[in-house]
Amino acid sequence: MSNPAIDEQLALLMQGTEYGDSALKQAMAAELRERLIQAEKEQRPLRVYCGYDPTSTDLHLGHTVTMRKLRQFQEFGHTVIFLIGDYTARVGDPSDRNALRPQLLEEKIRENARTYAEQAFRILDREKTEVRHNSEWLSKLTFAELIRLGSNFTIQQFTTRENFRLRWDKGDAIYLHEFFYSIMQGYDAYALRADVQVGGTEQLFNILTSGRKIMEYYGVKPNIGVLLGILPGTDGVVRMSKSLGNHIPILASPGDMYGKVMSVPDTAMPLYYRLLSRFTPDQIAAVERDMESGALHPRDAKMKLAREIVEINLGPEAAASAEEQFRLVFQQSELPEDIPVVPVQAGKHLADLMVELKMAKSKSDARRLVEQGGVRLGGEPVKDPNGVVPLEGDPVLQVGKRKFVRLKKEI
Repeated sequence: MSNPAIDEQLALLMQGTEYGDSALKQAMAAELRERLIQAEKEQRPLRVYCGYDPTSTDLHLGHTVTMRKLRQFQEFGHTVIFLIGDYTARVGDPSDRNALRPQLLEEKIRENARTYAEQAFRILDREKTEVRHNSEWLSKLTFAELIRLGSNFTIQQFTTRENFRLRWDKGDAIYLHEFFYSIMQGYDAYALRADVQVGGTEQLFNILTSGRKIMEYYGVKPNIGVLLGILPGTDGVVRMSKSLGNHIPILASPGDMYGKVMSVPDTAMPLYYRLLSRFTPDQIAAVERDMESGALHPRDAKMKLAREIVEINLGPEAAASAEEQFRLVFQQSELPEDIPVVPVQAGKHLADLMVELKMAKSKSDARRLVEQGGVRLGGEPVKDPNGVVPLEGDPVLQVGKRKFVRLKKEI
């Protein structure tokens, strides 16, 4: 039977999900629909969670993909649990790695964890979010209980996983404690009595095998996995990562966040819309139709997306200001406000200066940027990367669309 309210929830909650198998996706969607119907009949909210291991202090937009999904569940009245994996962080999730993760010290884990919830509340409703730490239950597990949990799995199940298999084939070490991670995460789902666990596609084994198996072992109805696609970085290709330098920090300034979203290739826009925006499936489909027909320019679609992302993370006023600043700088060729002033010694060569100011990765990179017409000094295109930088009049050095510094002769 059709249930419009439930069907509307399901369409939005399954938006952006990926399972690598259409039958599995259909099965999870069917289970979620039944659980939503059951919860409505019982007049209770679903218990929905996602775990975040505090492996660094700063979060980026890639982390907010799952937070956006949690927020959607919140807006439908369900209970959301923001789980800080202060105990699983001691092992480190090997799911998206082809190498051993370094083990973090307890002091570093606590330091990182302090920042996580506050950053998450840029997305989640603070008043409707439970914040938990998995040390609450994992620290109390006995060795006997760990043996019983381990008896539910085979070594083959772990070694056939792609990341472990690659290391095995290369002869790289796989450590026993890395196998514990999936068991610990599965126990999290049981301890929280979760109806739904949200995670990225790399969590398929942890959620759909480990979590469900352990919950069934304890006689509890298994949770449903809502697995989301991986957000590419600003290069539009590789997974967003701070270490790769293609990330957009949650704590970025409004202008920087807006500008970096605008720098994302057009090909990645549909995925950004699905994973980061509040738009419904019908609204996103309308944007795509308008772009295909030519009624909406890709630049305008991207500006709509950039404003939406800044508004979600930093508020409507910040989004409006960032958009206005972008229009002034990039569409009307006006300089931004508050350009940093950098003292420069007379006689400095441009390529050397660009490297020193981290506006280019190397001298060869600086030369490439100049040759491509991406460098301006005092508003004029630079022709010679090896020339001495003129400092009269405190000229503005611009590299690309978003890097500006005002040069001042050092006295």
